[in-house]
Amino acid sequence: MRTAIVTDTNSGITVESGRSSGIYVLPMPLIIEETSYMEGVNITNDQVYQALRSEQNLASSQPSPGDVMALWDRIFDEGYDELLYIPMSSALSGSCSMTAQLALDYHGKVQVADNHRISVTLMESVYDAKALADEGMTASQIKAYLEENAYAASIYLSVDSLKQLKKGGRITPAAAALGSILNIKPLLTIQGEKLDLFAKVRGTKQCEKKMIEALQNDLNTRFAEIPKKRLRIATAGTLESEEDAAHWLNLVQNAFPDYPVYYAPLSCSIACHVGVNAAGIGVSVIADCRRS
Repeated sequence: MRTAIVTDTNSGITVESGRSSGIYVLPMPLIIEETSYMEGVNITNDQVYQALRSEQNLASSQPSPGDVMALWDRIFDEGYDELLYIPMSSALSGSCSMTAQLALDYHGKVQVADNHRISVTLMESVYDAKALADEGMTASQIKAYLEENAYAASIYLSVDSLKQLKKGGRITPAAAALGSILNIKPLLTIQGEKLDLFAKVRGTKQCEKKMIEALQNDLNTRFAEIPKKRLRIATAGTLESEEDAAHWLNLVQNAFPDYPVYYAPLSCSIACHVGVNAAGIGVSVIADCRRS
């Protein structure tokens, strides 16, 4: 049984990096001033940041059914027996339910996992899925594993403004209410559903400190019994300069010296909701077969 692993660019995995890892990646569409773009095909993160800075109208969009099925059909033409598609959390996008409906036409050969994750935690789930497929698990078995372990992750995110998130309806009412309070930097969290308010902090340095403290608390409580080799810590963001990205990565790496930490830019479609200079941190429990 040959099982293909498929995701989209909301995972932070590009088409090119997916190809080198044996993972199929669907570019996500993005609309800027009524013009449609495909992430990694005809638009870059820097171009999205420029559009946000100039206050152009940006919106993310679901992939078209035609594009989804064209990719799936190509995978089967390449000799795979089945595939597992892993989109972003159903609480944040309708693409999960849409693709689950499309999968019905494939009579069990396509499975869609609602992993309740996004960005770096979703990325780790996709790499888990590939490792499990290489171990011989079927698409339905991997789907069951991902959904059972969906909440074994945490994300904390600081944003400069809630404007884009409120517009897209991707935050809870409690978080949205903060938008009327001036001079407060919102710190958000996601534990599988929508972004929710975690803390109200003044200044970037306090936000950075609070996110690191929150992750440390998770390691000491929720994940205290998990071996370190099964934990992945990552940073992410829409940080416009390489210096800012390196600063955030180094800050987190120094706070967690026992873990390898990496930085991944948030996808273009996520960037259009969180705005520029957002910074995040996440931890994921990975599959046991990846612990070495």
